Amino acid sequence: MAGKKQFDMDTALDAAMIQFWRDGYADTSLDDLSRATGLNRSSIYSSLGDKDTLFLRCLDRYAARYGEKYDAALTSAAPEPVAAVRAFFDVTLQRIADPELPDGCLIAQSAMAIPVLSQGVAAHAKQALGSQRRRLRAALTIGGLTDQDAETFAVHAAAVNQSLAVMSRAGATPAQLQAVVGVTVDALARAPRA
Repeated sequence: MAGKKQFDMDTALDAAMIQFWRDGYADTSLDDLSRATGLNRSSIYSSLGDKDTLFLRCLDRYAARYGEKYDAALTSAAPEPVAAVRAFFDVTLQRIADPELPDGCLIAQSAMAIPVLSQGVAAHAKQALGSQRRRLRAALTIGGLTDQDAETFAVHAAAVNQSLAVMSRAGATPAQLQAVVGVTVDALARAPRA
């Protein structure tokens, strides 16, 4: 249509995702989203939805993008649980080391913000966080851990993964993050197999 400004939806969603990732849900205003996406408020509402809707789209985008990377890493190292968990953490450490991306993790930030999120957004954040545990548990079960040990280590590894994101935002060095991963991987190496 002549005179109507066109934009690339993927580019706008990526820009909004980075904005939420950098500043968190509560500290991201519609003006921030407008600056990040290059869209005015009415275009954001008409094309991307209200703030909650846009945040959910960004959270889903983030979870899908990194979920695929985690799944590929876990699959490539299966059925060896230690290698699978190390590969899982490598995805996180590579993301953290990427200078083009904000520090931390959008899912971790969202989980920490649950008290100020709407009920629907909070439930979505919990679901995204739970999918990390589920994918780890599946890989550890395939790797021969008992159901109970697979669940315990999956909960632990998901918690460590989120703490890496928090630590990176607080300025932890790559060596410190590697050391945290090393302790977790060493503990898993000593776990009994089914």
